[in-house]
Amino acid sequence: MDLFALQNKVSEIVRLAAEKYFNTATTIIEKGDAANIVTDADLNVQQFLMENLKDLLPCCSFLCEENDIVNTDTEFVWIIDPIDGTTNFARGMAECAISVGLLQNNTAVLGVVYAPRLNLLFTATKGGGAFCNGERIHTSSKDFSRSILCTAFCLYHKEFAKQCADVILKALPLCSDVRRLGSCAVELCFLACGKCDLYFEYRICPWDYAGAYLILKEAGGIISGYNKQPLDFKTDTILIAANNTENYEKLNSIINEVIKAN
Repeated sequence: MDLFALQNKVSEIVRLAAEKYFNTATTIIEKGDAANIVTDADLNVQQFLMENLKDLLPCCSFLCEENDIVNTDTEFVWIIDPIDGTTNFARGMAECAISVGLLQNNTAVLGVVYAPRLNLLFTATKGGGAFCNGERIHTSSKDFSRSILCTAFCLYHKEFAKQCADVILKALPLCSDVRRLGSCAVELCFLACGKCDLYFEYRICPWDYAGAYLILKEAGGIISGYNKQPLDFKTDTILIAANNTENYEKLNSIINEVIKAN
């Protein structure tokens, strides 16, 4: 399989999905509470992606955020977040993106993350490097004291907000600053291209990180679950990432001081 050619086709599909649906009027629906929402654009983008990605790999399955579409029984699995950062999207903020990852036998082989409002297309193939708008990208070389940490407060499980805050309070005196941008996919891609340097989130779903996972890895970053556990792309997880091994080890140590494995 020519992964680079496939990546180009996926990028075209993702761009077209954004062109068709990112500028349309949206209906907002709450999924359980006011913090967890979906828009008609999410649903339309997801349906469009599924239809078109199926044509590229007919013998594939899908793991998607909306409508509980979960099927991982095939060699190839597309993991889709139609709009990562839906609240940002619905309120006109720029940090939102379409995220698509491809697994082959549970190994990430392709990632595409497109942030239309930022005009940034991030792509990667296994062993082929990471790119933003066609230009090769790499993580930064900043040490921990000069690093920016991107994080969140476990929006859909606010009972864990204190643990998140405690991690921030331990990390902040040791790093440069903290950001909370509202889109895991965008934040991981920003880490991949050196706009930030550290990432932590207490509970994140596979579709939130799957597209950006390989982009970050191919850019030289480190990414894992709790206490260096490999990510399985099937369950919610603590997510830890950094621009290099030294910073990853330090961030992991801080998190281990605060959070015990669930």
